[in-house]
Amino acid sequence: MPDIPEMMFDLTPPTHDQLRELVAELSDEERHLLLERGEEAPFCGVFLTEEREGVYTCRLCGLPLFKGGAKFESGTGWPSFTAPFAEEHLRNIRDTSYGMVRTEIVCARCGAHQGHVFPDGPPPTGERFCINSGSLAFTPNGEPFPDKLHRGAPEGEPWKS
Repeated sequence: MPDIPEMMFDLTPPTHDQLRELVAELSDEERHLLLERGEEAPFCGVFLTEEREGVYTCRLCGLPLFKGGAKFESGTGWPSFTAPFAEEHLRNIRDTSYGMVRTEIVCARCGAHQGHVFPDGPPPTGERFCINSGSLAFTPNGEPFPDKLHRGAPEGEPWKS
């Protein structure tokens, strides 16, 4: 069983057909969050109090985005993380909605909206990745990653942190 840092993930975007299949599996709320840059209400997300070891993946394509060990209680009402699973798994976009300037973060593989990153997090990064629970799926330690794009290993292999 490989250690998670040794695993490499294919960042090639889904094909049009793959994306259509992935989107068809989403609920209306998940479509709103992931595809329309929505925001869930604070203090209601399913992963707000999740404390198990594992990896949070993109709800749409399954790419690992955050390790459970990077999660912390920010008091904001959304799951918060200090660092991404891998820098190249997220893409930053300037967001000027609601009369403010923020940094939106999206999945680097499929472009699905995840939330925002702010410069007010704890050490060691000083960043707070504020994420919608509905934008994520969770893979507990020791269980196989989802292989939503049917690309084979390493997704589908069990992992350990």
